[in-house]
Amino acid sequence: QAHVVESGGGLVQAGGSLRLSCAVSGSFISINAMGWYRQAPGKPRELVATISSGGNINYVDSVKGRFTISRDNGENTVYLQMNSLKPEDTAVYYCNAAVKTSLSSVFYYWGQGTQVTVSS
Repeated sequence: QAHVVESGGGLVQAGGSLRLSCAVSGSFISINAMGWYRQAPGKPRELVATISSGGNINYVDSVKGRFTISRDNGENTVYLQMNSLKPEDTAVYYCNAAVKTSLSSVFYYWGQGTQVTVSS
């Protein structure tokens, strides 16, 4: 069983920066991929960035060059540094973790979400 908690959201002006954090706690063997997703009002949830346990990274095109995902495997934490924020980045941001709970089982856990609002 794992528990995922995000933090770091807030209100920022366009062009500003925010750093999101996501910590995974509980009883498990390891964490595979970790990622950030976002959902704006009236829109489906979309992938923002993912990072594998080995450090392979993917970004959605709209955030490339502005957002940076990183992780601290020792702390079971993933970060999302968001720079040059735009009003269209406004959304609830969710953390997702692929948690290996046994030798043959991987479960995907979601955090509760953190609101990011970018004003123009």
